Amino acid sequence: MGDNLSDTLAVQASGLVKRFGDRRVVDGVDIAVPKGAIYGVLGPNGAGKTTTLRMLLGIIEPDDGMRTMLGTPHPRDASDRVGYLPEERGLYPSMKSVEAIAFMGALRGLDWSTGRKRARTMLEAANLGHAADQKIKKLSKGMAQFVQLLGSVVHEPELLVLDEPFSGLDPVNQERLEALIVAQRDRGATILFSTHVMAHAERLCDRLTIIAGGKARFEGTVDDARATLPVKAHYVPHHPSADIARLLPADAQPEGKGWVFTQPKEGIEGVLVKLIDAGYGISGLSIEPARLHDAFVKIVGREALEQAA
Repeated sequence: MGDNLSDTLAVQASGLVKRFGDRRVVDGVDIAVPKGAIYGVLGPNGAGKTTTLRMLLGIIEPDDGMRTMLGTPHPRDASDRVGYLPEERGLYPSMKSVEAIAFMGALRGLDWSTGRKRARTMLEAANLGHAADQKIKKLSKGMAQFVQLLGSVVHEPELLVLDEPFSGLDPVNQERLEALIVAQRDRGATILFSTHVMAHAERLCDRLTIIAGGKARFEGTVDDARATLPVKAHYVPHHPSADIARLLPADAQPEGKGWVFTQPKEGIEGVLVKLIDAGYGISGLSIEPARLHDAFVKIVGREALEQAA
């Protein structure tokens, strides 16, 4: 591994393997997370996402492969520069929100006074100032989870690792979390998070890895993933007619007042010229790239999704 590469990556792993008994939960996963990026690890439940993150963090050791985090092959040496939200949530129920956030910061080397001040500022910024002096046990589940999330970033880590952070959050707190992730990236942090919900990954991720059955099935940008499926066109004629079908690609299907078909590789212009010349006109036209969810289903396979359900 060259110095230039390690200078540009916050997290790097090659050939990670973890066995539990006879089962390979993670089976040769490679990951390269650029500094300053929002990076998603996507996969169905039971795919090996949590185990992969725990190996990257040094919580458990891989049976094979290598990994570096913030430039060190010993992730725990960099723990004060990392924020972590585990899949299993948990705060001391009798602590006030401000104290809980400051306490989590203190575990990463932040002094209590600074932690309390930052906690209040962060709660106010998230429109949760009213919860600052409430005990955790008095908060809703979603608010308590968000408080724990703030505790994982109060020490302003270089790297933020979030395991299924959207799980269990209501839509309002999901929006708060998305805004916080973007704000942390804008601050200069790197964010690595796992999820099985495609909508969040589609909006947030600069790059992503898709894991299924312990193996990495895809790595690249959201657009790269979408590009594994063809672009669809939705055409609405000005003068409808059943005869339009003969001028459209073979896979064209009627939908509403128009037709949906795969955009030809050479582009859609030739099809449009034929339609206009034939007098059908254009009342509406939209080009629709594949959704990340559809690409995910294609990459992972419906069988793997059904087994995980």
